[in-house]
Amino acid sequence: MPARHTRLSPSAVQTALGESLAELRRSLELPESFPPEVVAEAEDIVASGTAVDGSDDERADLRDLPFLTIDPEGSRDLDQAMHIAREGDGFVVHYAIADLAAFVRPGGAIDAEAQRRGQTLYAPDGSVPLHPEVLSHGAASLLPDEDRRACVWRFALDAEGRHGPDDVTLVRAWVHSRGQWAYEGAQAAIDAGTGPETLALLAELGPLRIAQEARRGGASLNAPEEEIVDGPDGYEIQRRALLPVEDWNAQISLMTGMAAADIMLSAGRGIVRTLPPADEESRAEFRRQVALLGRPWPEDLDYGEYLRRLDPADDATPAILQAASALFRGADYVAFLSPDEIPADVEQAAIGAPYAHATAPLRRLVDRYTLRACLGDVDEEVLPRLPEIMRRSSALASRLESGAVDRVEAAVLHRRIGQVLDAVVLSQTKGGSRVQLADPFVTATVPEAVEPGTRIRVRVEATDIATGSVTLSAE
Repeated sequence: MPARHTRLSPSAVQTALGESLAELRRSLELPESFPPEVVAEAEDIVASGTAVDGSDDERADLRDLPFLTIDPEGSRDLDQAMHIAREGDGFVVHYAIADLAAFVRPGGAIDAEAQRRGQTLYAPDGSVPLHPEVLSHGAASLLPDEDRRACVWRFALDAEGRHGPDDVTLVRAWVHSRGQWAYEGAQAAIDAGTGPETLALLAELGPLRIAQEARRGGASLNAPEEEIVDGPDGYEIQRRALLPVEDWNAQISLMTGMAAADIMLSAGRGIVRTLPPADEESRAEFRRQVALLGRPWPEDLDYGEYLRRLDPADDATPAILQAASALFRGADYVAFLSPDEIPADVEQAAIGAPYAHATAPLRRLVDRYTLRACLGDVDEEVLPRLPEIMRRSSALASRLESGAVDRVEAAVLHRRIGQVLDAVVLSQTKGGSRVQLADPFVTATVPEAVEPGTRIRVRVEATDIATGSVTLSAE
């Protein structure tokens, strides 16, 4: 029997997976720790108790507002906190973003290392953070029951969840979060009506913002997530559908990103996140594919509304979402230091408006510079270099994610060698068909050509944990 068919014990599988993930890190040349001078600078700044840019002198005091955070379970790098209140028949939203500029000295050791990294990288065996944990999990994080520095957006919204250009302000302030909520707990509290006012109003405002997105012609791919979890038998792949509160929470972040883009575009100085509209060829191909799946895209419906109407229980939906991914390609960053440098089309097509990354400075470098630009502090030296820094780090993040998922999938399926499993065909490829297994929730390829949307049975023939390859065959 070939070596690749050799069955490993559960402990040997986990050992092989650990070695494979470690080798992936080495091959991508990921840093294992921060240089000593970076950690020392961060610790000194935190110990000083003062902002490196002198911003504390004019910082507003918003600690009386009962902010809260909503994040994945166990998160420590908390970028955003919100407070929502009723005002007339509308809403007032305060959205606090961690103020990293207060902790990062321009041109210092932390700044230089953050520019090298670009963003926090995530892997099953541990993250590679953008900033030292004394900042990202400590003094700069909007942890509960602590006074924290933040850039606070204020939105005055009408009964439909809309605001005008004069209804948005941004200040640097002190905030104090009253509670850290995980998505599951927040959703349960909303459903039971036992949560604080901010959660109850988020459940009202979130759908209104989704309706605004539909009116803009925006679209979202709300596909189930392929989530790696560390279970009792090692790493596992689970299917996780997004909770409504996650979508509502994301809408507040999107609203903020659009407001940030508007401010910078009006000033003629800043950086925005762009996505071109799908070209006619891609739209025609998507229309052809969904017609073949028996789920035609009506001519009088924009693709965002078509995607919103998909039934998660429909066998064809995974294949439709796979095909739709071709409509969301080409995202990039555009920096500009004068109105003359702004391209003709700076819209983020999936959102249906200009947009900027502005709500995750603990985990993404560009957000710190976006917030500074919105406050009128533009770094003319670094800003033009940010698009390339973010492209490079995003490419690295993609390689790490795909490589890690492949290796975990190979380890999970190693336990199933010889078994026949249920799957749905997502698409046809040059080498056969891309399929989504139901349990475990794994995406792989079979050599046979099968129509997308078809339910089939596949046999697990072999896996190679070291390379992340999986061999399946259709029954």
